[in-house]
Amino acid sequence: MNAPRTALAFVLGTALLVSGCGPGPGSGSGGRAALTVSTTTAILADLVRNVGGDRVDVASVVPRHGDPHSYEPSPGDAARVARSDLVLSNGLLLEEPGIMKMIHANAPGGTPKVPLGERLEQYGGSAIRLTEDLGLDVLWLGWAVEGEVAGDGSHVRTTATALEGPGDLHVYLTDTLGTPQVVVDSTDGFGAEDSFTLPPEAHTHVNWAFSRPGTYRLTVRGRTETLDGRSAPTGGGTVTFVVGDTPAPAGRTVLDGGHADIALDTRTRSVRIRSDDPATGRRVHRSPDAVVLSVPQRARETVPREEAYRFLGRPGAPLWVLPQAVLGRHVHGDTDPHTWQDVANAEAYVRRIEEELTKADPKGAATYRRNAARYLKRLAALDDEVARTLGRVPEANRRLITTHDAFGYLAHAYHLEIAGFVVPVPSREPSAAEIARLRATIRDREVPAVFVEPNLAARADVLRRVAEDEGVAVCTLYGDSFDSAVHDYVSMMRHNANELARCLGRERR
Repeated sequence: MNAPRTALAFVLGTALLVSGCGPGPGSGSGGRAALTVSTTTAILADLVRNVGGDRVDVASVVPRHGDPHSYEPSPGDAARVARSDLVLSNGLLLEEPGIMKMIHANAPGGTPKVPLGERLEQYGGSAIRLTEDLGLDVLWLGWAVEGEVAGDGSHVRTTATALEGPGDLHVYLTDTLGTPQVVVDSTDGFGAEDSFTLPPEAHTHVNWAFSRPGTYRLTVRGRTETLDGRSAPTGGGTVTFVVGDTPAPAGRTVLDGGHADIALDTRTRSVRIRSDDPATGRRVHRSPDAVVLSVPQRARETVPREEAYRFLGRPGAPLWVLPQAVLGRHVHGDTDPHTWQDVANAEAYVRRIEEELTKADPKGAATYRRNAARYLKRLAALDDEVARTLGRVPEANRRLITTHDAFGYLAHAYHLEIAGFVVPVPSREPSAAEIARLRATIRDREVPAVFVEPNLAARADVLRRVAEDEGVAVCTLYGDSFDSAVHDYVSMMRHNANELARCLGRERR
């Protein structure tokens, strides 16, 4: 079992520009292929390519350099899905909801849509619970939907309908490019645009910004939405915030730190506040009438000078903010979706891929069986290689600090520990306390290196600076995507193992 994760959150700027791309090298035989397959990620496309060979023409919706948590599909992606005989996703809420909605809306009626990461255990894999603790010194507050909704590709829309309080409320997401996208804005009243959608059993991160101290009461309502245009109400409720030094109403539980969600429960048709009990780690659900959400004086900031943040007010004006903490539309559930970081799970994916390709193309069964068997041997050898390589890392150095909480399976499978992950908090400079906490983590855990993902490297300025000051190396790990240097799964895992061994095996200077 992994040790508890401690994490730190910082604003590291912006910069991931994703661009569309067609099938990559070795992507089947065009018109000669027996099957046209779409996958959501380049990692899955590579696995399919190894099983399908020339019988399969495969392409990824999210391009090789892209981020599945935030990629916005294009009309070209929809056209490709509409021509597909099979669509394979990771599932476990890895993909941005817009990707899955596009797939459900455009895939032909008879086309199977298979989430490979789900039912993992049936194919020899294993899933672990997602643990998120960003170590913020204020409440980390998200939105969530609990309960199922009938209908393929159905979502739940949550809309803000009323606000009582001394000032304005702005709820906004910050995308992968660092650009804010307004979800709720009370300055001009509330309408249909003050809303967002989530798939069932999903959670997302948002920024909460209040213009004045005081007590606020926010009312939200939910509706289910199906792809065929049907909609039905699914309850709502009112939540209370105290901002600044405002005292909380007597008799209520005050949440002022850790992780909590405003959760719309489709089963009870009500809003509940869910949070993690700091003593037991268990999830607790409370009525909003029993809870106050605290935005303390230490959450006071100022409106950024960038033009994109002008909706918050004039630059330099005071603002009390509960930060989003994770850059991009990071929607997820309770299970860590980054399953492929354990090679044994990639083997489980391959077994499922062989099964699904055979169902879609029975004439190719012998080819898929032969290719899968060959690739499984290669993956078994890779698993042994990764384990041997990481086995060289001294026990005292087996601690990871990364820029993304994507390596839990890697740590679990190969006996490492997640000491922290440093993610960008948009439009917000890191506090002295947060930088001090990062320095203390590096010193106390005596880590010889920290790790940056290539697609997050442009936002790693703070991590690089602290690492340099502390005399530790900055190295590279691949999480969700490839790049021009590494563009297949085996190469990615081999690089990760070698980089970890090289960087964690060194002495701190």
